[in-house]
Amino acid sequence: MIRLELQGVNTHYGSSHILFGIDLAVSEGQVVCLLGRNGAGKTTTMRTIMGLVRASSGRIVFNGDDLVGHEPYEIARQGIGFVPDDRVIFPDLTVHENLEIAQRKGLGAAKFDWTIDKVYDLFPVLEPLDRNLGAYLSGGEQQMLTVGRTLMGNPLLLLLDEPVEGVAPIVVQELGEKIKALKSMGLTILMAEQNLHFANQISDYAYVIEKGHIRFHGTMSELATNDDVKQKYLMI
Repeated sequence: MIRLELQGVNTHYGSSHILFGIDLAVSEGQVVCLLGRNGAGKTTTMRTIMGLVRASSGRIVFNGDDLVGHEPYEIARQGIGFVPDDRVIFPDLTVHENLEIAQRKGLGAAKFDWTIDKVYDLFPVLEPLDRNLGAYLSGGEQQMLTVGRTLMGNPLLLLLDEPVEGVAPIVVQELGEKIKALKSMGLTILMAEQNLHFANQISDYAYVIEKGHIRFHGTMSELATNDDVKQKYLMI
């Protein structure tokens, strides 16, 4: 079952054309990675799906409904959770409060029932920080909190925008294991990333974007053996 599908999506920032006819699909239970260099259009794609940037044309179909023109809060209520690339947490709230304010019941079709205790089971490092203010967490801890807070909304689809950018290698490894755990639970994930090695460990399928165009799509094993695509679009 296809959970999310983009069909010919174009996006503009003012008069600047950023995304050009993006076609992309994410099946239920998959981890799909959108790979590309900085400025390739990964974040714009994520923000367009979430309604933070309006698609100029095309369709964004989630569970059979076209999301184009919907407000971000409406898209979130339909079951999409977004983890942005800038770790937006509430610095003056504790870890517990950051999680508590995001809690909402899942949809009828949701497989998940996330609680604060379940987030702490996934990210044990956060539990002893329960009463700490968000402002005093490390970058890696803030990223874990951001993911945990998004899970508290019980999403059917999780959007991860460069989840390991700017974090320590040991945190990269840990986040990779946690994303694998979420996949094993059956959560559907679309991840924007430029770290091919990281993406290769956890993703089922890949799209490569460059200058707002999809230049390649295929399984991660197909991408791994395509040196031309890696050298031309991913600088590998």
